[in-house]
Amino acid sequence: MNHELDYDCDHDREDELSKKSLKQILQTSLERENEMMRTYLITAERIHNNAELQARLQNFAEGNAKRSRQLLDELKTMN
Repeated sequence: MNHELDYDCDHDREDELSKKSLKQILQTSLERENEMMRTYLITAERIHNNAELQARLQNFAEGNAKRSRQLLDELKTMN
């Protein structure tokens, strides 16, 4: 990691995210993960001639579901 590019390398709080901003970022990320999961699942359902691709897309959706649960857990701990 290049600490010269680290936003908090001087340990100053001026660039610290507020709780509200952080929650908004996490909420937006959750919405994106859910949208990608839906897209992968719908696409996988429409593929009939490539079982390998269908399985990979389902795996991608499972990864999105896991990240969605983690984001939800994180948001719950912030309340």
